[in-house]
Amino acid sequence: MAFSFGMSKAISTLSTSEKKVEAEDAAVKDDQEVTTFPKVPTFTLGQAGGFLQNQSPVKNRASKNEKREDAVLPLGATTLGSIWSPPLPSPWRNVTWTKEAKDTLMEMVKTYKPASDHVSEARVLLLGPVGAGKSSFISSVQSVFSGRVLNRAMVGSSSSTGFTKKSINSLQLQSFSIRAGREKADGTTALALCDVMGIGEGETTGLTLHDALCVIQGHVPEGHQFVPEQPVKSETSGYIKKPGLKDKVHCVVFVVDASKITTYSKVLSSTFQKLREHISNLGVHQVALLTHVDEVCKETSQDITHVYRSPTVQQLMAKAGALLGMATSYIIPVKNYSAQLELEESTDILLLTAVDHILQYVHLYFQDTAAECKRPLEA
Repeated sequence: MAFSFGMSKAISTLSTSEKKVEAEDAAVKDDQEVTTFPKVPTFTLGQAGGFLQNQSPVKNRASKNEKREDAVLPLGATTLGSIWSPPLPSPWRNVTWTKEAKDTLMEMVKTYKPASDHVSEARVLLLGPVGAGKSSFISSVQSVFSGRVLNRAMVGSSSSTGFTKKSINSLQLQSFSIRAGREKADGTTALALCDVMGIGEGETTGLTLHDALCVIQGHVPEGHQFVPEQPVKSETSGYIKKPGLKDKVHCVVFVVDASKITTYSKVLSSTFQKLREHISNLGVHQVALLTHVDEVCKETSQDITHVYRSPTVQQLMAKAGALLGMATSYIIPVKNYSAQLELEESTDILLLTAVDHILQYVHLYFQDTAAECKRPLEA
């Protein structure tokens, strides 16, 4: 199920861009007004939803000795259409965008089985801040296998409380088994995606570090309603005192929004990295999804197959890696279904690639816990 990444080409492309910037800086005198991106036109989103080219380029004050960290790619704004950059000459990861590739990925997921017959399905937990796209990703994956766009997972947010609150269900631990097709006779895959309330700023809002770890260790029962002021403990109703392998989480997926990467706080970054440290100590592998990549640049908004040729997405991937304390090789960009009424083959392929990536690390978990996998499945 492995697939290769073309990161060396991306690094080479960035290096070339940096050399061009150094050459520009050498020609600029102290305190002279310079054009940061003289050859890259900028676009804004017009009232009717169209892209309008600005007449004047972005300018700022700079000196020849000033460090220009943003010169390779502007990240001043990440909303749809705010910045346009020419696509890279070649993709920095290779993906085959064909129906055959989609069918192959779907078959791999459908036929996936955990490394032990004593575990009926792989449990994958999605963690991320409110609005990052956890529930939408679950619905989107369900849509791919059902053959039509669905929205079964509860999504919504409340600015007053700082966590998902459209339904009481959105505060609970919910596991969604991914069906293998739209008919009941098709059965389910051996994959369950678990959704919980969003991570908040610190321990007073949203899912706490303690409760997240309890979920991963398998102590929290299905349907448990989380309340930050009432941490999970042995007296909690339905608390699983001696969780088996089937109760635990076998992989954790962090979900972050590409259009909000530059606005996430240092507190949230600290929370992510504390979570990663504790989860690693439990022996659970972690990957990440960068959602809403169709909203951060013109090219991906028009054609998602350009995602790995987008300099904007490439740099936002690096930002996501810094936020999470994670190498970009663990991060997959995705586009969730939201306003669409029909499935799109390229969107399906990107979603299935993410699922395939997740299952690779689930498989590693079962390999690492082979001795525990041999225990009989508890009733």
